Amino acid sequence: MSDSAAGQVIDATRYAYKPSLVGAMSEFALQSDAIEWNRTGTVVRVPYGDIRRVRLSFRPMTMQSYRFVAEIWAMGGKKLTIASCSMRSMFEQTRQDAEYNAFIAELHRHLVPFGPAIRFQSGSPFLLYWVGAAMIAALCLAAATLIMRSLQADAWAGAAFLAAILAVFLWQMGGFLRRNKPDTYASEQVPPRVLP
Repeated sequence: MSDSAAGQVIDATRYAYKPSLVGAMSEFALQSDAIEWNRTGTVVRVPYGDIRRVRLSFRPMTMQSYRFVAEIWAMGGKKLTIASCSMRSMFEQTRQDAEYNAFIAELHRHLVPFGPAIRFQSGSPFLLYWVGAAMIAALCLAAATLIMRSLQADAWAGAAFLAAILAVFLWQMGGFLRRNKPDTYASEQVPPRVLP
């Protein structure tokens, strides 16, 4: 159990969120020997010893720019996905930062004895990250070229507008790339950059 910022008590062994507007709640419970996932009355039980990989990443969505995801892969092809935000309406998602952080920390405490058999990863997959970084660099180079041509044509307002857009883009993408840099970690040392 831990305390949230609002003063309410959080049960770190349970977490629930609504992954989509139409679907049911996804509820997770940490038992002594397994994680259980309950959605629409169907319970999937994954023993901690069957977990082979855990990935924590920063995954913003159009309506929620501050969203984190934990993916858990187990033997037999089972995959559990846990997000830090819950759908509330078509245009709104509720952040559950304190609850998500407490649950992820408790999950990792349960996984410590199985650590050598589990690959703990943070950020995006390696290839996807570097392809994305190259595309962002190409877009920035193209924008810088447009700014230079605007300055050469004495189009100061256009150059200032493009520079402002480039600055906002770099600020957004810089944070995304910093949080999602591919890496591995130990179960006892969850990287804060992939937590809300």
